Amino acid sequence: MIKELHIASKGVAPHHSSKILIEGTELDKAKAVMIMIHGRGATAESILDISQYFTVDDVSYIAPQANGGAWYPFSFLMPTEQNEPGITSGLQRIFEIVDHVITSGISEQKIMLLGFSQGACLSLEWTARSNKNIGAVFGLSGGLIGPNGTRRNYSGTLQNTSVFLGCSDMDFHIPKERVIESAEVFKQLNATVTLNLYPNMGHTVNDDEIDHINSVMKNVIKK
Repeated sequence: MIKELHIASKGVAPHHSSKILIEGTELDKAKAVMIMIHGRGATAESILDISQYFTVDDVSYIAPQANGGAWYPFSFLMPTEQNEPGITSGLQRIFEIVDHVITSGISEQKIMLLGFSQGACLSLEWTARSNKNIGAVFGLSGGLIGPNGTRRNYSGTLQNTSVFLGCSDMDFHIPKERVIESAEVFKQLNATVTLNLYPNMGHTVNDDEIDHINSVMKNVIKK
């Protein structure tokens, strides 16, 4: 059953007061947590629907809602300042959820982050910037944020983080070159990276991606 999770926010608009939903195992009984970030025009409820395909027990699924249904207004390839304050506000919302989960007794290594499309871009950018060694991030049809030539001056190490990037090789919204570049950035941050480009796939999630996520989730639970 889906419930609302109330987390105080000191972040910036527009997403600082957006609702947060939780389902699956109760947080105080969970062995791991997956934070799920929806895409443009979607909802927290819709991204939580994907959890029905995950086969790992004892996981809490948490999904914040973007104010107005979008985390930022324009393409993730536009100059970042044109997508502010949405990007900063969305990243802050993820930080607040992660901090709440850790305070609840879940370690960083038991936290996973999954996003689709715009949500994938935000999830990957948060992971690169955060300096938190979470268990895994799954970027489904997304890449790191910013125009071509953006300097990726991320610090820290992700040596205990599994990073999965899955995308069509001809996605209208997500150039495969950005997905490949993102994979290389995460390798430089010492993450364990898996990159799968699927020929002629639409802007969607496929069975192979679900299988990979289930496999990584099992490993995160065992850590």
